[in-house]
Amino acid sequence: MLKFKPQIKGFIFLFILIGALTASAQSDTAQHTSQRKNSLEQQKKPYVILISADGFRWDYAKKYQANHLLDMGKKGVKAASMIPSFPSVTFPNHYSLVTGLYPSHHGLVNNSFLDEKTNERYSMSAKNKVKDGKWYGGTPLWVLAEQQQMIAASMFWVGSEAEIKGLRPSYYYDYNEKIPVAQRIAKVKEWLMMPEDTRPHLITFYLSEPDHAGHSFGPDSEEADHVVKEVDSIIFELTKAVQSTKLPVNYIFVSDHGMTAVDRENPIATPKAIDTAKYIIASSGTMMDIHAKNKADVKSLYEQLKREEKDYKAYLKSEMPEHFHYSANDDKMNRIGDILLIPTWPKVFSSRKPGAGYHGFDPNVVKDMHATFMAWGPAFKNNLEIPSFENVNIYPLIANILGLTYQEKIDGKPEVLQPILKNN
Repeated sequence: MLKFKPQIKGFIFLFILIGALTASAQSDTAQHTSQRKNSLEQQKKPYVILISADGFRWDYAKKYQANHLLDMGKKGVKAASMIPSFPSVTFPNHYSLVTGLYPSHHGLVNNSFLDEKTNERYSMSAKNKVKDGKWYGGTPLWVLAEQQQMIAASMFWVGSEAEIKGLRPSYYYDYNEKIPVAQRIAKVKEWLMMPEDTRPHLITFYLSEPDHAGHSFGPDSEEADHVVKEVDSIIFELTKAVQSTKLPVNYIFVSDHGMTAVDRENPIATPKAIDTAKYIIASSGTMMDIHAKNKADVKSLYEQLKREEKDYKAYLKSEMPEHFHYSANDDKMNRIGDILLIPTWPKVFSSRKPGAGYHGFDPNVVKDMHATFMAWGPAFKNNLEIPSFENVNIYPLIANILGLTYQEKIDGKPEVLQPILKNN
């Protein structure tokens, strides 16, 4: 048996640790691939790149003079705004965009939530949960495409790392902001230059800004201005790279939600009536989601919270307003709390001084929650402005462009965005 001096043992351990960390970092930034191929029929189909800039509020392009996007919007189709699903937060809405389902119907009811059937918690920051397909309902667009022998690729999107209905995109990356944007753009171009039988016809492309800047500095800050212009430059570089492939690519530029300034000096404290020995608070901020461990305790807490209502509205899950699509009848996977406290904008629940910007409010009440929609390319009409519409209608639009069929019931309606297509 070999014996090493303590110093050498230390060096060996450090060498192994560095090797393990390097391998882990490489695997985090490595492309995942499959051997699937496009059918001959699908090789003749159009191409769609679905781009999301997280937190890109409905008015940001004009407010901060995102000139390339403004130009593309004028040449193609631009909506007054796109209305996110409730709650207007990142994971539920990104998944609504690619499933055509409201959050209560696809199962991602918040960025973090409790599943009462299993007593497990989901969180967008828990990689093992994010990659586990059991949390995701519906049929994401990339799964729909792959089921019909059309290759899909994902440069990040909520759900793309999980095996859903036995499938992931043929090419995808685990979410990792360490991958430089220039490298991401180069990869999209590389995908589109692949042979016809392995070339993706659907590509998702996600950017994390201007959401971070909006949270940290607020939607009216110099930092928000800077990152909006940065996003604009990225889209310009992406379109320039794709143009060199000479393929008939359609672009759909969206965001998951908007951003609003909140009252930072007077946050709402967690109501003292909520005894954490009897109740679980699954989320807070712009919605407090409360689960009773014993359902017999729901009524008494609700009545007390209703009596003490100040700067928030208390709802039983069974009595949520219909426009939220977030009631007991909607809750397909039993993941919505028994009692929901909705703060009155610009107030938020917080035990400390809140950040400068928030989202999550009711988009029917707070216009700042509205997102962006622009589309351009050979499938779209030119110089067209349309009214605001719900984000669940993106799914049938893309399925239509790509000639994909779906049998499952969705919340999106094909007739809403059919008029923006040239073949209408």
